[in-house]
Amino acid sequence: MKHFLTAARLLALDLASTLVFLVLFLLTHNTALSVGLGIAFGVVQIGLQIMRGKRIDTMEWLSLFLVVTAGTATLLTNDPRFVLFKPSVIYAIVGVVMLKPGWLNRYLPEIAQKVVPDVAVKVGYVWSGLMFVSAAVNAFVALACDITTWAVVMPTFGIVSKIVVFLGGFAALRLTARRRIRAMPEAEREAVLALEGAPAARAAVTADLTPSASG
Repeated sequence: MKHFLTAARLLALDLASTLVFLVLFLLTHNTALSVGLGIAFGVVQIGLQIMRGKRIDTMEWLSLFLVVTAGTATLLTNDPRFVLFKPSVIYAIVGVVMLKPGWLNRYLPEIAQKVVPDVAVKVGYVWSGLMFVSAAVNAFVALACDITTWAVVMPTFGIVSKIVVFLGGFAALRLTARRRIRAMPEAEREAVLALEGAPAARAAVTADLTPSASG
């Protein structure tokens, strides 16, 4: 789980440095300035953690390495696509971390951990798949399109795809949990609903059972 959290934070920080480059490039069309400040931003991110006495994880050093190498390649070739391609590497790393079975369970309430841990594993794999798809889409757009197109496509794809997977995963977990709880013997159902955070679930299940009981 620690590696997952590190990867997620790394993705956010890495995309932030890419955003710094992107905004500057769109405003100034100056590759050297944009790349230089993008690299500086990545260095400052690591520097602040060192100053605060925080341990720098291997993946964070990798992110800094990618910032510097992609920026240097962009400066040498005057081709900003090297910087835009960089998030694909981070997406792929996060995807690998998310392949760990059950990583999502820790984020679920206790009742969900008890009732639908197998569904959570599948949802976790879906998230991993999204990371690999995002890596592929980013690489394709970075290589095949101009920077303005990338600036429109990738933020839109990133936001929409994550919302879809989040809502789909939430629905799958919730509907499956409700169905399984309703199918339990009454004593087992009461024991499950007694778990921490269960009052809302109790109300939902009771609401579902009431019509059938009255009918």
